Amino acid sequence: MRLGLMTLVLGASFLFVACHDPAANKSHAVTGEPAQASPQTASSRKYLITPEHCKIDFVASQVTATHSGSFQKFSGQVDYAGTPEASRVNVTINTDSLVADDPKLTDHLKTADFFDVAKYPTATFNSTSIKPGGDKGASHTVTGNLTLHGVTKSVTFPATIAATADAVNVDASFTINRKDFNINYAGPANNLIRDDVVLTLKVHATKS
Repeated sequence: MRLGLMTLVLGASFLFVACHDPAANKSHAVTGEPAQASPQTASSRKYLITPEHCKIDFVASQVTATHSGSFQKFSGQVDYAGTPEASRVNVTINTDSLVADDPKLTDHLKTADFFDVAKYPTATFNSTSIKPGGDKGASHTVTGNLTLHGVTKSVTFPATIAATADAVNVDASFTINRKDFNINYAGPANNLIRDDVVLTLKVHATKS
């Protein structure tokens, strides 16, 4: 009886860990063919995106484990034209600046098994439209072309955007499907890695 109870408890614990998915309650980005940006008609002010004031974090998971990481080097700007809807944002990320919560995982993610940073040293995002209203109470919905791992897709996600005279602030947390960008770990182990990766963006772009 005692052995049976222990087996039941251990089995329940494994199921709890296996079922945990950090992407489960997040907004899911919609991907599609690359889009063309509508022209900016208003004059704009430039706000710089730098690692000193901004963060690009991610969380990925297997069926039994979760790992977090971030990109440490990136640059870009917000061309703010009076309203978020009339504005544009672009970011370039140094993929070799990736850092995960385990040094061995950091090294592995940089190889051809995942990001292949030697072949694809940068990732870019260029917005094509910003519309009012968004999922889960976000103030806006952002669409832009994301180039990652040599693949370019239009990505649409919710974000909360606020602007002052000195800064533009953008907060967003959503998931993308790694397989949309051909990030696949060759072999059966790929089946243990969840497809959805959580991206969290915290932008405090300062006036240039």
